[in-house]
Amino acid sequence: MTFFLQNVFAGLALGSTYALVALGFVVIYKSTGVINFAQGGLLALGAYLGYTFSTNLALAFAVAVLLACLSAALVGATFERLVLRRMVGQPPFAVIMITIGLLFVLEPVITAIWGFDNLQLDNPWNIRTVEAGGLVFGVRDLWTIGLTAAAVTGFFLFFRYTSLGLAMRCTAFDPEAALAQGISARRVYAVSWAIAAALAALAGIAMAAGPGGLSPSIGFIALAAFPAMILGGLDSPGGAVLGGLLIGLAEALTRGYQDQLFSWAGDNVSVIVPYLLMIVILLLRPYGLLGTKDVRRI
Repeated sequence: MTFFLQNVFAGLALGSTYALVALGFVVIYKSTGVINFAQGGLLALGAYLGYTFSTNLALAFAVAVLLACLSAALVGATFERLVLRRMVGQPPFAVIMITIGLLFVLEPVITAIWGFDNLQLDNPWNIRTVEAGGLVFGVRDLWTIGLTAAAVTGFFLFFRYTSLGLAMRCTAFDPEAALAQGISARRVYAVSWAIAAALAALAGIAMAAGPGGLSPSIGFIALAAFPAMILGGLDSPGGAVLGGLLIGLAEALTRGYQDQLFSWAGDNVSVIVPYLLMIVILLLRPYGLLGTKDVRRI
């Protein structure tokens, strides 16, 4: 039982990171109807910015995280202002290809500035652990879960109780009606990209603060968070969080019990589990667990 609970905790910590990335995917999709494939690049950029502020500039870790998120948000809003705003009214496929292009632009920029070597992000947790009830909890994992809970709570409060959050909800629900009420769609799109980039940066820093360190490949975590978004529902923030946690749990439990249950399948079975789970859920619920069903009348 202890082994099972230990793996559940590891899955929740991993799933919390996935939830942050998936939430960024959903924010963009809800406001623009476009899947942002550049989210992995923004995640890596945020992690390296956190390294620069925390390690190179020796700022307090909390300040470094805040500055990294703000800087990533500025990059996201600037990209929307200079590039995507010119694509308003164009086919979604063209916009999606531009986000893929941004991903391939960010990767060489990151390696040109910070190189290919593994870097260690200075953080207050390192590899410290605490023990309770026979379980060992990594301090970093506890902080990751706590930061994710705080970010998700702030996100929902923002959408529920602020005028800008209400404007974003209105624009996502009916863009034409929102424009008729004087809501600036351009402002909504810029804020959406800023929020998505900030969430990606926070997820990247949480991953980079672990024992694995920081490398350019950290952006690939977005590929695992993508099934979380699909699983929860493309247009559901709550589904993104639920999907992230479920994917994290599935991956951690598969990794923990791989030798007992999946030894015949070779190593790294846990890598494909998110995609298998996504396929199963889509076969049963094509719009995801909490996604809105699109009803069309002919």
